[in-house]
Amino acid sequence: MEELLKELIALMRRTVFPEYLGQEDRELDLMRIRGVVRRIADDGRAAAFVDRIPEISRLLHTDVEAIADNDPAVEDYTEIVLCYPGIKVMLHYRTAHELLLLGVPVAPRILTEMAHSATGIDIHPGAKIGEYFAIDHGTGIVVGATTVIGDHVMLYQGVTLGAKNFKYDADGRPLDVPRHPVLEDNVTVYANTTILGRVTIGHDTVVGGNVWLTHDVPPRSRILQTRAVEQPLFTDGAGI
Repeated sequence: MEELLKELIALMRRTVFPEYLGQEDRELDLMRIRGVVRRIADDGRAAAFVDRIPEISRLLHTDVEAIADNDPAVEDYTEIVLCYPGIKVMLHYRTAHELLLLGVPVAPRILTEMAHSATGIDIHPGAKIGEYFAIDHGTGIVVGATTVIGDHVMLYQGVTLGAKNFKYDADGRPLDVPRHPVLEDNVTVYANTTILGRVTIGHDTVVGGNVWLTHDVPPRSRILQTRAVEQPLFTDGAGI
């Protein structure tokens, strides 16, 4: 199946970004995409997936724009499409998410794990991510299955949107219930911050780096780590 999914991503990449990558025959590529999805699911879901490609393309173009708007190192959009790991992982995620919504088994997780292996960015296909989503650098980002991310959200490297604990059924098996954070619109989370549990980070909030956060945050907040404690006795490694 992995080879089929590699083919699917190659076709999706060319179909979604023809202005950057070139595309000789769009209709042929769409037919091939439908054929690949039919092999991992069925014809009905393959047709439904192809119908969703324009929306996948629209969302990915907003992601490209968001990165360009937030990274002064960007020289042009082609650089983002060809080089940035955030777009690679979002192509995999947005493809996988649509397949998951259509009830396609296993393949969505394989797609996101392929991107995880390639980029170090781990986004579960079940997460819900809005438009204009930007990832800067990205290595070490973890986004859990029930995470909800609004529009115009930016994450830096090392951010974890995870679960704080689990609920269990009578047989001791963990329940698949909402357990990951909700980030409303216009939220920025800086590097190596961990946000755990079904907490809501209100819109227009900035969360600084190296923060451990397990409670709701109201809109327009500024969350910073506590000050470092200076210890003058650390000499030649003593006390560490």
